[in-house]
Amino acid sequence: MLAIDFGANSGRGILGKFDGQKLEMQEIHRFSNDPVRIPDGLHWDILRLFHEIKQSILKCSSTGNSDIKGIGVDTWGVDFGLLGKSGELLGNPYHYRDDRTHGMIDEACKRINKMTLYSITGSQFQPFNTIYQLLSMVINRSPILENAKTMLLLPDLFNYFMTGEKASEFTIVSTTQLYDVHTGDWAWNIIDAMGIPQHIFTKIVPAGSIRGKIMPSLASELFINEIPVISVASHDTGSAVAAVPFVEKDAAFLSSGTWSLIGVEVEKPVINSKALEYNLTNEGCVGGTFRLLKNIAGLWIFQECKRFWDKQGTEENYDQLEEKAKSAQPFKTFIDPDDDLFYSPGNMPGKIVEYCRKTGQYVPQNKGEIVRCVLESLALKYRLAIEQLEEVTGQKLNTIHIVGGGTKDKMLCQFTANATKRRVIAGPVEATAIGNLLVQIMALGEIKDIKQARDVVKRSFATQEYLPQDSQQWDDAYNRYVRLLKRD
Repeated sequence: MLAIDFGANSGRGILGKFDGQKLEMQEIHRFSNDPVRIPDGLHWDILRLFHEIKQSILKCSSTGNSDIKGIGVDTWGVDFGLLGKSGELLGNPYHYRDDRTHGMIDEACKRINKMTLYSITGSQFQPFNTIYQLLSMVINRSPILENAKTMLLLPDLFNYFMTGEKASEFTIVSTTQLYDVHTGDWAWNIIDAMGIPQHIFTKIVPAGSIRGKIMPSLASELFINEIPVISVASHDTGSAVAAVPFVEKDAAFLSSGTWSLIGVEVEKPVINSKALEYNLTNEGCVGGTFRLLKNIAGLWIFQECKRFWDKQGTEENYDQLEEKAKSAQPFKTFIDPDDDLFYSPGNMPGKIVEYCRKTGQYVPQNKGEIVRCVLESLALKYRLAIEQLEEVTGQKLNTIHIVGGGTKDKMLCQFTANATKRRVIAGPVEATAIGNLLVQIMALGEIKDIKQARDVVKRSFATQEYLPQDSQQWDDAYNRYVRLLKRD
């Protein structure tokens, strides 16, 4: 099987082989994912990204793996493309960090009460949500929206490019703040209140649905058979959580990458005033369960710092930067990773200095101090999120499973154990691609459910354990951190 795994910074084509017991993976193609700014805003280069999907398929066929049994695509959430009456793509999809959604949360809450919106969708209020992107187009009378026949979220758009079939997969739909968790359908009353045309929405299908087959012309171009395209858990976090090798019931997950998604898996959405206060979100999982989670900025800030320093001509890899962080004095200064200041790209080290100066803290003087500030702040924000999840669910969370690219950051993994005073189990690294492949295996009838899928993960991939250290120092730092957030 072939998993196409898109992250906000890069993408991968991963070949998976399953022998009935273990899953083996091979990266056959890796590519950058670079947004493009043009006069009307920040966009994804969607046709180049589809080209990279085709390159992944070609590399399968050119390496003797043309007999793949399925293809699945996962991406980040919320973003979408609009199709015209003839199925043509109407412009490049916008990037979720584009500033056209500024002020749209307030505008939406003028049209429908905030608690009502939350009680229907169970979704966090984030400016990049699909609802606010579409609302901005309604308010600005976008000709693209006025001429649109169909809206497809990005993984569904790529599936359409391959099969010609239009549908919307459950886990990615649940990121839009336009999904009714009670009816299992689009939230039509919210859609009407926002003035969004109903006809652009397609039917919702569960993760593990076979979407269709590769179109004959595309199969011929890529030297493969007309193989099934499978709607996996097409939201990348949904795929990542499918691959969490839970060792006990009372455990949290942390999908760590550009974003940090920290939460628990629940049978039904958790919707109450406290969950709204903490801006927790309920997003879909394989099998129809939900992820109650907190969305935190993640390694985005570290990545942006490195990108800025690289542009200055002083390229150092992440390990070298963390070596400098180890030499820096601990707990000198903190940031809130979710402060609006850090939302947009550009001179992230300067923004960190600005934040520390604005909040009356020590101002970091070098790369090591900046990196240490970022990683310590992330770990402390994780503790706050864990405590909020415990309060809302009444569950004591003893273990945190970290999956995704952030597991390679051993410093952050140890900091997370220290800050939260909980055991951390890190791995697998490629959880999103693994979850993508596992759902394909389920759809093809080789395993029956998510429990069996997680057993495959335990048999196939190693993990690393981190235990808390220096608890008193981290407790003191956490108390300072919470005071900072309240003051800020």
